[in-house]
Amino acid sequence: MAALSAAEQTVDTEHFSESMHSLSSDAEAFPADSAEQHDFVVDFIEKEVGSDLKSLKNVSNLLKKLTDENNVLEEQVLTVSSSVPPKVSAALSAAEEARCSLEELLKKERLISNMLHQHLQGAQPWMDNLGQILNQVDHIERHMEYLRCLQHIEELSAAVQQCLMTSSVWEAIRAVDSMAALDTGLSQSACSHLQDFLRETLHFWHKIIKDRLTIDFEKVLTQLHWPIISPPTQSLTPTASSPEISSQLELLVTQLLALQTSDDLLSQKDLASGKGGPSAQTVSLATPTSLAPPLCLPIQIMLLPLSKRFRYHFFGNRQTNTPNKPEWYLTQALMWMGNSTTFMEEKIQPILDRAGADISARVELCRGLLSLVQEKVASDASRLLYDDALFSHLVEEVLQFEKELRSNHSYPAALPGLLHLLLEDAVLQKWLTVERKMAVEKMDAMLSAEGAWSSQYKDISDMDELKAPDCAETFMTLLQVITERYRALPCPSAQLKFLGLQRELVDDFRIRLTQVMKEESRCPLGARYCAILNAVNYISTILSDWGDNVFFLQLQQAAVSLGDDVVLRDLGVLELGRLASLEGSLFEGLLALLDRLKGDMLGRLLEWTMREVIEKARPYGQDRWLSLPSQHDLSTMTLSSSACPMMLCVRDRLLHLHQSLSLSLFQLAWQGLADRLNKFLYQDVRRENPQKHCLCFYDLSPTSLNV
Repeated sequence: MAALSAAEQTVDTEHFSESMHSLSSDAEAFPADSAEQHDFVVDFIEKEVGSDLKSLKNVSNLLKKLTDENNVLEEQVLTVSSSVPPKVSAALSAAEEARCSLEELLKKERLISNMLHQHLQGAQPWMDNLGQILNQVDHIERHMEYLRCLQHIEELSAAVQQCLMTSSVWEAIRAVDSMAALDTGLSQSACSHLQDFLRETLHFWHKIIKDRLTIDFEKVLTQLHWPIISPPTQSLTPTASSPEISSQLELLVTQLLALQTSDDLLSQKDLASGKGGPSAQTVSLATPTSLAPPLCLPIQIMLLPLSKRFRYHFFGNRQTNTPNKPEWYLTQALMWMGNSTTFMEEKIQPILDRAGADISARVELCRGLLSLVQEKVASDASRLLYDDALFSHLVEEVLQFEKELRSNHSYPAALPGLLHLLLEDAVLQKWLTVERKMAVEKMDAMLSAEGAWSSQYKDISDMDELKAPDCAETFMTLLQVITERYRALPCPSAQLKFLGLQRELVDDFRIRLTQVMKEESRCPLGARYCAILNAVNYISTILSDWGDNVFFLQLQQAAVSLGDDVVLRDLGVLELGRLASLEGSLFEGLLALLDRLKGDMLGRLLEWTMREVIEKARPYGQDRWLSLPSQHDLSTMTLSSSACPMMLCVRDRLLHLHQSLSLSLFQLAWQGLADRLNKFLYQDVRRENPQKHCLCFYDLSPTSLNV
């Protein structure tokens, strides 16, 4: 049996080897699938047989298992294959039926298409004839509509004429309003001749009604002593005919308000077509249209005598029209506003309120007068661009006018004043140039003045904490005045340009202080050197306060949001982030330069002081300390006589610094001096002679000079 088993095992082994050889041959015969099949077979043999030769006896069982699985798969394939032909046959039959149906449908579609084409060809003449008839009907309808519109215009025109003949002003105004509404409705029409005819008719009747109401209104105003040129000497007391005049005034104001719609429409049309006249165009360019609604019609009429006076005095060849006296016409406009306030509030405003008009009579009058001033300022500003003195004077007067207009006359901030005229590119650039030029001239003057380095508050201790020299205080006052001038500008980008100018001036002044400091560096303890140090500290303190000011914080946010190149140039992402989060300030760069200059000057001052102290300390360092009595033998601690000159020098210099420097600088100075003196005594003096260790305990303790 053992021999038989061995023989069987040999046979199985040989059979297995032949199978593997066969698999290898198959893999070579089918290279496309050989890689995957070969790997699969190798993995399978490795899993089932392994590397143990004794396990080859299981090959027969494995072969039988695989044979059975193969037979099962063949039966399944045969079963499926036997059921496939009937299904395929049924599918082919269905496809054939569908093809036949599709051919039938295509035949019907071609037949119907041919019939439809023949029908359309037969109906085409009818369609052409019908289209011509419809075009004729449409053409006739448009002509009829055109004629109806023309007839309506004629009817409205006749109605206005009839109403004016019978003095029915209200009916005439309603007819004119109907014309205005019709004109608005035809704004998108291509009938230009009809539009022109309607507009001319509207303008004709509107002018007649407006002129008639204007004449009556001016008569009533004359009876009420309008215009009020000078300050009223007495209140507006009612006259004998006051009730009648008041009723006439109210009637005329109400009728003029009713005529406002057509007046605004015609004004817009004239302005769009360039027929508004040069003055109207100048005002329209000087005033932002988005912020300037049309003036109330009654106020326009009330402004006529004032406008005539203003143009007579300040636009003609009169002596009052002089470029070096802009305050004349600016003051005149403010006086008229103030003088007319009572009349507008007592006489006109109640009528507007009863008519339901949401209008302030006083503000409307100010707007009308302001339009005249805007026209005059715009004209003068363009003519004075090449005269620095006159241009600077004009800017000063305009700023003062704007301030009084907003404060004394309560002119709304939402309405434009005169400042927007200064924002025009050429005017703004000229303003910046003049501001820079005048500031530089003033800096030269203040630095060369006789009392430039003395404080005007030196005799008042309570007001002289910073001990700022007169030149530094004058310079910061100059910057503050510049700030007040551009603070009210309505444009943040323009404000940022002035801020950039201020930063340039501060840096220029710092450079000038540095130059003067280098000239005075030979004597750091001199009065001028200390004054320069106080000036640097004063400017740094003021700029730090400005960094926390609400106005400059708002400018900081505006600079970040606008990405202003003038203010934010050379700043990295980190610095921009600090500005956006309000952690930094717009003056950080200048403060760093000023602090560096302050530190250098203070260090040079302390070094100079220590030289004197060290010179006075030489006898003290040469004492024979071993010959001195022990501190235990002394009843009281005393100062060595050789140390007295040194300590007197320290005292005198500290007193001098206290009198010359501001409190904050003196704090830094005496702390720095004490630190240097400590190092000198406990390091330098002891290092020169090791026997002087008792110095620390004989004259001074280490803590006596600590601060």
